[in-house]
Amino acid sequence: MFKTKILTRIEESGIMAIVRVETIERAIEITEGCLAGGVDCMEISYTLPNAGEIIKQLSERYDERLLIGAGTVLDSETARLAILSGAKFIIAPNYNESVCRLCNRYQIPYMPGCTSITEMLTAIEAGAAMVKAFPISSYYGPSLVATIKTPTPYLPVMSSGGANLENIDKWLESGVDCIGVGSLLTKGTTEEISKNATQLRQAVICYRA
Repeated sequence: MFKTKILTRIEESGIMAIVRVETIERAIEITEGCLAGGVDCMEISYTLPNAGEIIKQLSERYDERLLIGAGTVLDSETARLAILSGAKFIIAPNYNESVCRLCNRYQIPYMPGCTSITEMLTAIEAGAAMVKAFPISSYYGPSLVATIKTPTPYLPVMSSGGANLENIDKWLESGVDCIGVGSLLTKGTTEEISKNATQLRQAVICYRA
């Protein structure tokens, strides 16, 4: 899958599930709920030691139905292991030059966390595919993206934290390119996750109509 195709799919989905999960059984429950609701992009966080195995098993089980990537990737060693496990994109809470170089080498989109315009432009100039507004998106809310996009309208931004069913429309109106969502898409039963995913995706579809 080419880098541009991966990015296009992320942008078209508009919603990404941010998942921290201990077992493959629970990962499958979450995935089934997300896919049933139309959310087909998922980040598996490397805050847990079994992240690589989860990515591998989900990639094999769902193939092209699910676009799966790795999150909380702090170094190039972890990035390479994640890619070998099947990760189609790499996300981090920080910018790391060696991770950026490695991802570009293998044509994998890299989305580092940045807190300032200087950090964001540094990352993009080095080859990052998108910047993650972290942890500032959960603090400032939707107005943050609009503020970033005013001087740099070409800058692709992913939010991480702060989005919910009540304010999803405001996030979309802010110009955000992808919205990372945690609890709504990872807590509760498969049916509850599916219901939340459906509402989030419907908001995206309605906004873009």
